[in-house]
Order: sequence, then structure tokens, then C-alpha cells
Amino acid sequence: MTRRITLLPIAFLVAACASTPTTSPAASLAVSPTATATAAASVSASVAPSPSVPVWTDPANFTTTIDNPWLPFVPGTVMTYRGTKDGEPGVETFTVTAKTKVISGVTCVVIDDRLTLSGVLEEKTFDYYVQDLAGNVWYFGEDTQELNEKGKVVSTEGTWHAGVDGAVPGIFMPAEPKVGDTFQQEFYKGHAEDNFQILALSAAVKVPFGSFNDALQTKEWTPLEPDVLDNKFYVRGVGEVKEASVKGPVERLELVKVMKP
Repeated sequence: MTRRITLLPIAFLVAACASTPTTSPAASLAVSPTATATAAASVSASVAPSPSVPVWTDPANFTTTIDNPWLPFVPGTVMTYRGTKDGEPGVETFTVTAKTKVISGVTCVVIDDRLTLSGVLEEKTFDYYVQDLAGNVWYFGEDTQELNEKGKVVSTEGTWHAGVDGAVPGIFMPAEPKVGDTFQQEFYKGHAEDNFQILALSAAVKVPFGSFNDALQTKEWTPLEPDVLDNKFYVRGVGEVKEASVKGPVERLELVKVMKP
């Protein structure tokens, strides 16, 4: 995403994200110096933006073709997950739409993500992703709706857009993941502060969709919920196949089927 970007320690990162960034694209990248070569510096492999302009604000750095092997988003693909959340049986439907949304000048792919609990639609979210020219997948925001049993919106907490009210995007999946690399997926102070670390590139995982011995495993957390820790598993050519809580409320979602266009 060919200017080298030095990744910042997490203490500086949080301080920098408190206001809209002006010169440091690292505010939305990895929080571990070990990830420099694969995610941050690679943005500049094809373009050389002005040093005064954050990399993530330059539309020339991005494409709506998201073909990262660990997180391919082909328009028309529908992924269905089943499991448990909040003590109830849940079904999540993740649809890669053909729609796009422009956020801070960058055209992003719209993902329609819906969660039903005990057969009732509880959450409806539009997520916004884009890929940089080096192959890193970025997360530029979301519009979230929590619904009651009558389908009425009762909360939009968690909604954020990069570039609005100090929010900045983050790396959701690096082009060349390495064990130990740590990234910030999003930053909207007090509302959206998810982080993840890559734990393994050859993890074993079994879900209704299939069994795999070469999954990418991550741990995911947010300082907004310090007692919660999740593991996620991704498979090449498929994407996310499993999410399970390690600490905190019991939550588990596993990939059941994939419908391709």
C-alpha cells in the first residue's frame, strides 16, 4: 500500500488517533514494529503520495477488487455461520454485495452482515472494506443497527466512518501475515477499538463446512471490553471459518455453507 511507514508503539498510536491524523498513516496500521515490511511499508510499492498526506486518504492506493487469499470478497458470495451468542442459538449471514460506498474519498466494498438469535433478526450491519495495491485488506467503517423483537432500531452504537470525528481505518488482513504481527482493525475512540494478533498460519480447525490443517489463527480484543478475548480462524480461498470466545461471554460461530455467484 512506495513510501516506508514506520509503525508506532501502541501508546503513541492511541494518542495520535484521538484526533484526525494529518501526517501519520501509521495511526491506522499495525501496532507492532515487526509488521512493518508486510503491511505498512508495502502501501507505497506502487504509488508515492505526498509525505504530508496519510496513505489511507489517497484513493489511488486502493482497489475494490478484494482478492487477498485469506479474505477474498467476491461480489455475490454469501457465507452462513451457525452457533451461539448471548446464550441463544445464532445464525449470521455475511453477504458480499456489488454495492460500494465512498468513505473519505475511498471507494469501499459494502458487506451486508446480519445476525439472528433464536430466529429473530437482532443486528443488521453494513461493513466497508477495501484492498490496497499491496494486497492488505482495510476496514473503513460500519453502519450498525441493533433491533428489538418488532424490528425497530434501538441502537446504532458501534457505527463509525474513517475520517469522521477522529476515526481512522485499520488493517483487517495483511497481504503477507506473519506470526506475532499485531494490528489495529479500527479506531473510533470509545466506540470501536478492535485489535488482533496473528497466532498461527497452520492451525487445525474443524467446522461444518470442512476440516482444515492450514488455517490462520488470530486472537482479537478491544480495550473497551478488557475481559473479552476471541479467537478467529481463516482459510485460504474461503475467508473466516470460525469465531470462538476464549474469555468472556460464551460465543461461537462456525461456517456452515458458502454460496458463490
